[in-house]
Amino acid sequence: MFLTCAVFAAEVLVVEQIVAKVNGDIITTTDLARARRLIIEEMKNRKASQAEIEMTLVTAEKNILRDKIDSLLLASKGKEMSISVDGEISKYIADLMVKTKMANQEDLAKMIVEQTGQSFEDWKNEMRTNMITQRVVRQEVGGKINIKKEEVAKYYNEHKTEFVREEEIYLREILFSSEGKSPAEVAGLEKRAKDVVARLRKNEKFNVLVREFSDSQTRNEDGDIGWMKKGMLNKQIEDLVFKGSKNFVTDPIKLPNGWLILRVEDFHSAGQAELEQVENEIMEKMYMPRFQPQMREYLTKLRMDAFLEIKEGFLDSGAAPGKNTAWTDPAQLKPETVSKEEVASRRRMKRALWVVPIPGTKTSATSKSQSVK
Repeated sequence: MFLTCAVFAAEVLVVEQIVAKVNGDIITTTDLARARRLIIEEMKNRKASQAEIEMTLVTAEKNILRDKIDSLLLASKGKEMSISVDGEISKYIADLMVKTKMANQEDLAKMIVEQTGQSFEDWKNEMRTNMITQRVVRQEVGGKINIKKEEVAKYYNEHKTEFVREEEIYLREILFSSEGKSPAEVAGLEKRAKDVVARLRKNEKFNVLVREFSDSQTRNEDGDIGWMKKGMLNKQIEDLVFKGSKNFVTDPIKLPNGWLILRVEDFHSAGQAELEQVENEIMEKMYMPRFQPQMREYLTKLRMDAFLEIKEGFLDSGAAPGKNTAWTDPAQLKPETVSKEEVASRRRMKRALWVVPIPGTKTSATSKSQSVK
């Protein structure tokens, strides 16, 4: 099926091709092309080489249609479950406006169009779909995976060497940059940094303050620096943070390019980690091998229950065995043709119904207007 528009009376321009129909939704070639483009952009952001990008695409392209179908099936299930994420979307947009320093939604919408090529409404709809699908996955699959403490302890005892630690620390940051600022603005940075430290020590949420104040590139990752081993940091900073405990927040640290605040999220002492210290890590290791097959099993069930048609030449790599997804093109359906003789025969049959004997009697129904005798 194609979405078309007329150019001249005798000419039709193909604007878009529909490649799959999923319940009440469609997937188009533009959707597939955009998914491919996002994969490339993500890899470029991770500084992947052209060879790495091409190698990844070889595998990824086989599953692009599958992943789009998965998403629509989960979104459809979310609607069926009456899941609403409107409040989460409003909060996300409000946080994004703070983070990007946008005064109103009109300016934010312009930025979205420039960065994604999507309209603001399409962007919101995609975000809504993603949030709904995540909620369905948590409720229908993830929430039903149970890892017992006995299993965690068994894994720990069998893999103890994995949990021998070097001394390291997990950090987050807020940076008040002096680059490109006037002398008056630079003069006020230390006070702003001290105010934020005071708020953090009163247990205000670090991720909220990062988005509001930080000038660092890590702002979009909630200030996440990650695990740092001893010896990797500047000696001045290392002496501060390695003496701190979990959730410790430094005073503002003067740098050549501004003021830095660091928070200790977690730390590992040198030596064998205790079971209690690595329980969550072990559960994560055990979770994914269970989650993936159960997720595909759930998606296969959704496919079996769904209206799903896929155009010839396109492949769903997650197809449900035995499910007929053959494409039906309404333009190719032929109208039924009936002869005059068949019409007359049908009328005679209808009339004959009124003289069929009534079961259990010797009478018959002779017409609609006559009573039964």
